Amino acid sequence: MSSHTPSFTERAASKWAELKPVVFGVVIGLIAGPVLSGFSGFQVRTSAAQAAAHANIVELQAGICSAQARVENATPATLGWQAQNDLARKHAAMPGSTAVDPEVVYACAGKLAR
Repeated sequence: MSSHTPSFTERAASKWAELKPVVFGVVIGLIAGPVLSGFSGFQVRTSAAQAAAHANIVELQAGICSAQARVENATPATLGWQAQNDLARKHAAMPGSTAVDPEVVYACAGKLAR
């Protein structure tokens, strides 16, 4: 009968042999998870979120521009393209601002054409 007591290194090696598959699985999952979810489209990139926010702001400002332009001219659809564009440019600057976003002018002119 042998009364061999495992040493610290033998116990550690035995424990590592049990935990090794779990540790490797966790490491691979932590690396592969974000990569796979990014490629499959489950993550929203900052640039995509900023583009969507900007598009919503442009749409909102174009609606305000269109409403203000229709106060000045009740039937802007009868105007020519250049006159609609000029009318949109005149009303595209938001209150308190002198800057005009060309995307707002384009969207506003499109709303006035309808």
